[in-house]
Amino acid sequence: MRTDELAWAAIDAETERQERQLELIASENHASGEVIAAMGTALTNKYAEGYPGRRYYGGCEHVDTVEDLARDRVRELFGAERANVQPHSGTQANMAALMALCEPGDKVLAMSLDHGGHLSHGHPKNFSGVFYDFHHYGVSESEEVIDMDEVRDRALELRPSVILAGASAYSRIIDFEAFSSIAKEVDAKLMVDMAHIAGLVAGKAHPSPIPFADVTTFTTHKTLRGPRGGAVLAEVEVIKKVNSALFPGGQGGPLMHVIAAKAIAFREALAPEFEEYAASVVKNADALAVRLMERGLRIVSGGTDNHVMLVDVGAKGLSGREAEDALHAVEITCNKNLIPYDKRPPMEASGVRLGTAAITTRGLSADDCVTLADCIADLLDVPSDDSVADRVRGVIGELASSHPIYPDSSLSGA
Repeated sequence: MRTDELAWAAIDAETERQERQLELIASENHASGEVIAAMGTALTNKYAEGYPGRRYYGGCEHVDTVEDLARDRVRELFGAERANVQPHSGTQANMAALMALCEPGDKVLAMSLDHGGHLSHGHPKNFSGVFYDFHHYGVSESEEVIDMDEVRDRALELRPSVILAGASAYSRIIDFEAFSSIAKEVDAKLMVDMAHIAGLVAGKAHPSPIPFADVTTFTTHKTLRGPRGGAVLAEVEVIKKVNSALFPGGQGGPLMHVIAAKAIAFREALAPEFEEYAASVVKNADALAVRLMERGLRIVSGGTDNHVMLVDVGAKGLSGREAEDALHAVEITCNKNLIPYDKRPPMEASGVRLGTAAITTRGLSADDCVTLADCIADLLDVPSDDSVADRVRGVIGELASSHPIYPDSSLSGA
């Protein structure tokens, strides 16, 4: 039963927008109906500060079951010794991991935000940059990939307490074993933030950091296709520190309805079909990148090994913001993004970041991605040509309508 017309109108409009548009934002995906349903249950009413068997409140026997399910399934999914599934986000997972691994003011070496790192990897306004002494490595100017020699040189120079591997906008395989070797050489802990690639790791489409990292953090809503949230994986002794860093250190009561949704998403990712999905995400990204390059658009580093790519639109005389707006107008959603050694400020940028996780969930194929690449290239060649925009909008509409996200339910809440 609906009583709040204004709120439901906005919810319905967003649901319709997602169906109408093709989602190329690399950090977004479409959760299953069962994952979404779990978040609308009575579990949202329950306070459960603490951990299963050790709660501050009574009446937690059923949410204990849910959290144990989530922890057991994610451990099986990634082959991890221990897990914490309570972080509300990837940033809060990173906060707990850093609190567990080092002290305020300690040196941390991470990927530069300008070259693909995340805000929680040392942005001066983020908790990470406020409480820790972050230093950064980047990608080479010529190859636009992580320069492991630079990482080692910086580590030997700084002797950081923690080396952080992982990125928000990096399209190549990350060599976790090499990072581990460098961390051991300088007596540092290795923290891996696999927020973007967690689903690809789960689906065996990207090497796993678990055997090499002291702590691994990730989000559950990107390539893993679960609810919005985070998680931490580590060995027994480290997870104890993570647990206390998260609660009471950084959070109060966990969101038990979201943890239930995480448990369901982990079960979905354990199914054989998820490996097929992860492989298709990578195949689709490669098809999209190759065709964009054939059409004259430059892809940072010359391609992609995962779900994400950075498209340099500066050569077309556009800013990333202009390209984002032009694509949004024809029902393609993406985000402006700095490219390495960018001359433009972040809110303008010279690139757009594209990802294939969400369109693969919808069922788009590699051939569809070639069609999509042609649409993008046609539009960016002449972004002010209304006739081209109208034609592209029609093609995108056909792709979207023939691949509905939720064909069996409206998710309207009616």
